[in-house]
This record gives sequence, C-alpha cells and structure tokens, in this order.
Amino acid sequence: MNDRLVIIPTYNEKENIENIIRYTFSLKPTFDILIIEDNSPDGTANIVKELQKEFSNLYIIERKGKLGLGTAYIAGFNWALEHEYNYIFEMDADFSHNPKDLVHLHQACVQGANMSIGSRYVTGVNVVNWPMSRVLLSYFASKYVRFITGMKIHDATAGFVCYTRQVLETIDLEQIRFKGYAFQIEMKFTTSTLGFQLKEVPIIFTDRTLGTSKMSKSIIKEAVLGVISMKLRALLGKIKAKK
Repeated sequence: MNDRLVIIPTYNEKENIENIIRYTFSLKPTFDILIIEDNSPDGTANIVKELQKEFSNLYIIERKGKLGLGTAYIAGFNWALEHEYNYIFEMDADFSHNPKDLVHLHQACVQGANMSIGSRYVTGVNVVNWPMSRVLLSYFASKYVRFITGMKIHDATAGFVCYTRQVLETIDLEQIRFKGYAFQIEMKFTTSTLGFQLKEVPIIFTDRTLGTSKMSKSIIKEAVLGVISMKLRALLGKIKAKK
C-alpha cells in the first residue's frame, strides 16, 4: 500500500472499468484504487473482483443500490482515512478524466496545495465531445458558483480532485448535505471556507464514448439551489471544522 488512493464510483461501467483500472495502475508514481460500486446490473462488480486476483492494491466497496455520488465519495473518504492514505483522489470511470493527470494533481498537493482541482476552465474552455448546450451549461454554472460563493476558482463543479489527508480529517463529512453534482461544489466551498489552499490544474475533459451519462434535471436543480444555501450557511457561521 502506498499513500495515494484513487476513488472511482461506478454504476453500469462494464465498458470502461477494466481499461480505467489498468491504465491507472500503469502510472508512475503508483496509485491504489478503491471502487465504490452501487450494485450495477451490468456486472461491473464482477469485472472488478476478477481484476482483484491480478492487482493486490485494487479494493471495492459494494453498496445496495444507487445512493448518490456524494455518499459514494464520503464512503471512500472514510475508508481512505481509516487506511491512512495521505492523498485521496476523485476520478470518473469513463475516461472523461485522463488518468495521466492524476500525476499533476498529486504534484500540486505535494508542492503545497491542500486541494488540487482538474480544471476545464482555468485556461479557457478545454472540453471535447460535448454539445455546445452542455458546454455553456457547465461553463456558466461555474461562473454562477464563483459569483455566489466568492471562491476564486474557475471550475467549481469539477469532479477530478486531489485532497490531502488534512482536509478530509478537518471537514465534518457527516455534515455534507448534497448527493449529486452539488456535492462537488460543497466540498470545494467547505474546503475554502475552512481556510485551505485550493489550486486549479488545467486538464482537457473528454466526454465519455462508452456507457451513458448520469446527468439529470434534478441534479442541475440541486446544484443551483444548493449554492445559495451553502453561502447562507457560511454567513451564519455554520460551516465549521470537525470537533
């Protein structure tokens, strides 16, 4: 076991999961992988379990069903802390995040950042294969979050992130409220509010070519309304470090 863990939530990712695991394990420095599997009917878990016979640093947590992206990552964070990892990563299973960029996110935290963010917008708009409507939605959502929260980052909804252990030990994970993509915003806002340093690392985001997207209108609504409630909680002094 090393001190770097990549958490990958999965639901119906049989087309991608073996390739993303093998690609990640080919990197230097090395990364351990934890799959959070939400009872995929397509057999994703079986593929991971078969690969565990080959890779001793591949782990899996199986859950009873689709319980939300946020709860998946929190389960992974708690597991990572229990197993004493120092750098904990979020990454999608569908190759929209290039595993090579894990190295750059890790370097940013080694060099002093408490959270590094794989940013699609810090150097312009670096998105491939998205329809223009999706690009505009994501881009202006990040502008909206930046305006409401006051965070000085360009890609608040990014899901490609490295946390240092100190951040996850300080945040009261039981108080994180959102389950969908608003979870990504809430984690960054909480990290920033608690005084940690956030650093954006430019990446190129490529939309999935296999499998189906998990985006929905309810996820978008949660993010829009959630940003306002997060800001109000901060103004009321309700975002505090874990005791």
